[in-house]
Amino acid sequence: MNSEMYAIIRSGGKQTRVSKGYVIDVELLNDAGDEVTFTPLLVVSDDGAVITGREELAGMQVKARVLGNIKGQKVEVFKYKNKSGYRRRKGHRQRHTRLEITHVGAVT
Repeated sequence: MNSEMYAIIRSGGKQTRVSKGYVIDVELLNDAGDEVTFTPLLVVSDDGAVITGREELAGMQVKARVLGNIKGQKVEVFKYKNKSGYRRRKGHRQRHTRLEITHVGAVT
């Protein structure tokens, strides 16, 4: 049994499972300073007990250190219509903020 404490956080409309020491990429955070705090959706304690109650989760938090902003992989968009000569090519790179999780657990 894995006794590592983890939490599921929400950032940018996506949910991510994190533990202390994880490095994750989330959508660009405009107000990113040195540290970011998330309130978890679900926390699992060290002994494997699942905490889901709002009262218990109110006392829990996830802290992360901002490592910097990066760009994601390039997504190429190509539109094509048969027999008409219509072709459009476009690319996009989403910007992300890279975080290192420093604390998962009770509010300190």
